[in-house]
Amino acid sequence: MRIALGIEYDGRPFCGWQYQDHSPSVQAVVEQALSHVAAQPIRVICAGRTDTGVHAAEQVVHFDTDVRRDDKAWVMGTNVNLPASVRVLWVRNVSDSFHARFSAVRRRYRYVIFNRSVRPAFLAGRVAFDYRPLDEARMQEAAQYLLGKHDFNAYRAVACQAKSPIRTVYRLDVTRRDELILLDIEANAFLHHMVRNIAGVLMTIGAGEQDAVWAKQVLHGRDRCLGGVTGPPEGLYLVEVVYPDEFGLPQLPPSSALW
Repeated sequence: MRIALGIEYDGRPFCGWQYQDHSPSVQAVVEQALSHVAAQPIRVICAGRTDTGVHAAEQVVHFDTDVRRDDKAWVMGTNVNLPASVRVLWVRNVSDSFHARFSAVRRRYRYVIFNRSVRPAFLAGRVAFDYRPLDEARMQEAAQYLLGKHDFNAYRAVACQAKSPIRTVYRLDVTRRDELILLDIEANAFLHHMVRNIAGVLMTIGAGEQDAVWAKQVLHGRDRCLGGVTGPPEGLYLVEVVYPDEFGLPQLPPSSALW
């Protein structure tokens, strides 16, 4: 059987999603918990690897097993064996044609910026911080230059291993809620550090250090060195992975934890 899971996690205790010998990873604790429930080794494949300190409101994974458990056992049994920073939200039996990564048609991230002169205490590690007064209207104007299908080479990490820098951004909205500025971005797929590099450019524009058109100039320059500072990982959340309806995966309402 092939089984899909929806998972949320706080990225602070982990070196990222992918298994690493030197540090705890989300993948490692999920596989250990599932293996305990299945009473055999389980290996999972995720929709998209997240970096150190990056969070997920709904990461999607799949695994294959011949062990039969009901949905409640997979969810509750796995959660009992997970640390408090990771939770399984749902489980579904899926066809063998489903692949957590390759079947996804869209992915959505939210980047959360805490914008005031003093660093937050209660939200430390869960938001990015910028002490400069940011103009969200300027950021929204700049964001529109990045919509559509483009070569995002200037907005990916130098070490990015993706074969092509071409990506399609369907949505990029900047809104403010009191001291929080929210960047919501949806695309067919993302490059390494793409969202954080976009956030860094938009924050520079919001602070008045560059004009809105600079976002377009960076894009057309196709040179990462022209793009400025990469936003910190703490403010980044994988919010949703979208699949064709044929797979019958649940569509959860946005988590209240994401404001």
